[in-house]
Amino acid sequence: MAEAIQTYPEIAEGLIFKHNETFLLESGKHLPKLKLCYSTYGKLNDDKSNVVWVCHALTGNANVTDWWKELFGENKLYDYSQYFIVCANVPGSCYGSIGPLDINEETNQPYFYDFPSITIRDVVNAFEMLKSHLGIEKIHTCIGGSLGGQQALEWAVSYPDTIENLVLMATNARTSPWGVALNETQRMAIRTDITWGQRHEEAGLEGMKVARAMALLSYRSYETYEHTQKDMQDAMFDLKAITYQQHQGNKFKKRFNAFSYWAMTLLLDSHNVGRNRGGVSAALKKINAKTLIIGISTDVLFPTKEQEYLHKHIKNSRLEIIESLYGHDGFLIETEKIQSIIQNFYNS
Repeated sequence: MAEAIQTYPEIAEGLIFKHNETFLLESGKHLPKLKLCYSTYGKLNDDKSNVVWVCHALTGNANVTDWWKELFGENKLYDYSQYFIVCANVPGSCYGSIGPLDINEETNQPYFYDFPSITIRDVVNAFEMLKSHLGIEKIHTCIGGSLGGQQALEWAVSYPDTIENLVLMATNARTSPWGVALNETQRMAIRTDITWGQRHEEAGLEGMKVARAMALLSYRSYETYEHTQKDMQDAMFDLKAITYQQHQGNKFKKRFNAFSYWAMTLLLDSHNVGRNRGGVSAALKKINAKTLIIGISTDVLFPTKEQEYLHKHIKNSRLEIIESLYGHDGFLIETEKIQSIIQNFYNS
């Protein structure tokens, strides 16, 4: 049976949904129990037609106002007075949902390295259970960028009649070999940490710090660093880009753990809507939602050719490319442009 804390004020963050039965994974492995941390904003209307489900990116959390506050809130695009907004933390992360630091009830010890690999499809199946628990039948809009866009896309393929409007930003139909290589390079950095292999929650943190600094290069672009980290003409040492990379690695080390970061990079690797469905193009034809696809012109991690591919193979879709200095992270930064594009999408 599923259990949850059921209080739905206008803003309810840190709610916990529990499914106290075995949760079977796509790999054939299982979790003895499932736990999801989620947040809700606003109220479900009488005909349950105002649901906006937000899917977070790689290291995001369920509190959407922490990282997309420009789009969600009073007098914003998604105003609490009009919409019932749901965001759930993905399994494997370290922000409340079941993850590697949780106790494995089959061993009474933390999972650590034994936490099973989870796929995007597993995440969507977990979210479906939460959706049913909340009494939601239809989702007015499912929105996400990057890994969040991958979740939203997989949901629209797996459950074609659930989502009415699909908003995909800086994402793709399958993780590219380039993306997998970047993820594996980060895991290689974690492996070099002399503490990796030890069974305690701080294992691998120094390696993860390096991995995050490496990842940041793919989240931004040459132009981003040229604009934001450029030194004075005669500078020699202690350059801005050096201290910036160190700062970002140290900041991330304080809020994440290496076990979850490892799990989340594998989650990224798993993304392929065409797996066991006759290929990617065949899978994308299953989507019934009206679809808005947004790409970022300077994105080197999810280049615009990937959004063009989605547009080509998803019927009733619209493609918009945002000119941005900020690379892949543009989907989190260019919120004024994004709000205008989404509003026009609804109006049309």
